[in-house]
Amino acid sequence: MAQNSFTQHCRQEADTIALAQKLASSLSHLFQADQSIHLNISLEGDLGAGKTTFARHLIQALGYSGRVKSPTYTLCEPYPIELNSGNPSSAASITAHHFDLYRMRDPLEWQEAGFAEHFDEPGFCLVEWPGKAEDTLPAFDIEIHLSAGEDENARQIELKANSEHGIAAIEKLHAQ
Repeated sequence: MAQNSFTQHCRQEADTIALAQKLASSLSHLFQADQSIHLNISLEGDLGAGKTTFARHLIQALGYSGRVKSPTYTLCEPYPIELNSGNPSSAASITAHHFDLYRMRDPLEWQEAGFAEHFDEPGFCLVEWPGKAEDTLPAFDIEIHLSAGEDENARQIELKANSEHGIAAIEKLHAQ
């Protein structure tokens, strides 16, 4: 039976980083198996829940070595990533597009900015505050919801898969 969800209570930031690294490993396996895959991933939660921090650790764990900054004012930051499993025949090049729609005033603003094309490129789009775009975004393969916990660094992180590729990523996460 397919597992389409994963929940983890992270007591400290190190636990959140470890979960981002595990998800990165799951995604890396998918992209190396099929370099044409594109995934849409939502990041949801209140202000301060850790969405941007989780995105930063996920992108860095996939192999991006530069600075991962918040796209709060730019709406989108692209990150070219070279995935390498040690086997040159399975190396893959993908792009992570990190969106933060918090400052959007109109649901169509992201489309008018020309960002829709990124939702078809090999790699993934990671979207913070997807509700700001209402129904104008494509369906999400994976939804990630972060909730602040009882202390400053604690988080409850829930992942839910909504597609075949999303389920494959979640199943790999369970297997780690």
